[in-house]
Amino acid sequence: MATTTAPLDQQTIDLVKATVPVLEEHGTAITSRFYELLFTNHPELKNIFNQTNQRKGDQPQALANAVYAAAANIDQLENILPVVKQIGYKHRSLNIKPEHYPIVGENLLKAMQDVLKEAATEEIINAWANAYGVIADAFISVEKEMYEEAANKTGGWVGYRSFHVIQKVKESDVITSFYLKPTDGGQIPDFEPGQFITVKVDIPSIPYTCQRQYSLSCKPNSDYFRISVKREDGVNDNPNGVVSTFLHESVHEGDTIEISAPAGDFVLNNEEKPLVLLSGGVGLTPLTSMLHTAVHQQPQRDVYYIHAAQNSDMHALKEEVKQIVETKDNVHAYTVYEKGEATNCDKVGFVDLPWLQSILPTNHASFYFCGPAPFMKAMNKALRDWNVKEEDIHFEFFGPQGDLS
Repeated sequence: MATTTAPLDQQTIDLVKATVPVLEEHGTAITSRFYELLFTNHPELKNIFNQTNQRKGDQPQALANAVYAAAANIDQLENILPVVKQIGYKHRSLNIKPEHYPIVGENLLKAMQDVLKEAATEEIINAWANAYGVIADAFISVEKEMYEEAANKTGGWVGYRSFHVIQKVKESDVITSFYLKPTDGGQIPDFEPGQFITVKVDIPSIPYTCQRQYSLSCKPNSDYFRISVKREDGVNDNPNGVVSTFLHESVHEGDTIEISAPAGDFVLNNEEKPLVLLSGGVGLTPLTSMLHTAVHQQPQRDVYYIHAAQNSDMHALKEEVKQIVETKDNVHAYTVYEKGEATNCDKVGFVDLPWLQSILPTNHASFYFCGPAPFMKAMNKALRDWNVKEEDIHFEFFGPQGDLS
């Protein structure tokens, strides 16, 4: 992570690290105030941020955690390189550019002053201004490489590209798939199973362009992309789910939407050990892509695909998975319904450790999980209680990075 800003002196490093306890106590208040200032001073940037995550407090909390980590590692930013890359992929997908960073820095420092008041001395603010420059340079450097990688791929691009909806398929009561091909008739790039794209749409009831990130649910191919979108509850006076509702109700076969090139680091490994894919609800989308890919690229690998849904009507892509299982002896699929009959699923209730131990031959496997936060917390705890190695646990948040503890 090369930087163009001058290295920090020891006094600045000490001052920034000394603020770590303050950030632990006031971090979310600072970042909440930051977003208030940012959207007041630069309303044109609302399109970059998911306003639902703002209202729920997820985005301010995630930013607070990132700022806290940067402060704690200001003298060794390479320690948080995985986090920088993870955020960097989201930034690249949203087309965030170097010119956005000074705007963020200015409003973040002002938010610190507003929340900390007299505790935010001139010396501390100056130290943080210098530190922010180094942190911003680290992100800009990583994201520059990501933009170049996206542009240089065969069929790749930077920014947004127009795609036709060539097929729209209802997969369950709440999930619909959209098959996408570029309107220019050109190639599309390879992607890693588990990656996502950003969809950009203009909704008549929203005064700014909306952007949402959706995992690709198909195996990598040279013909089309597929996203499988859950319709969240949302109407015009309650913007939760406004984009998914718009896609379900107003985007049809033949329509055009703008998307960014695939991005993300939640991707399938190429190991020989068994693969366990654990999904809850719409969390199945990246894992279905991984399932398809493993079957075709790692045909001898044992795969266990475990999906949890509220009931059969909410279970998407089940026939697709069933067809794979019926033709591959090394692929095993299990279904858990929170509410249902034991006759149409493998377990009624929830996925828990005793049940996982009863169906999986070993904990020496690569585990991937994705889904609602309670599901992810339960899976994380179960795997750690089973002493699964840290390097074998992989997960993806739909939205800002959360806490699984």
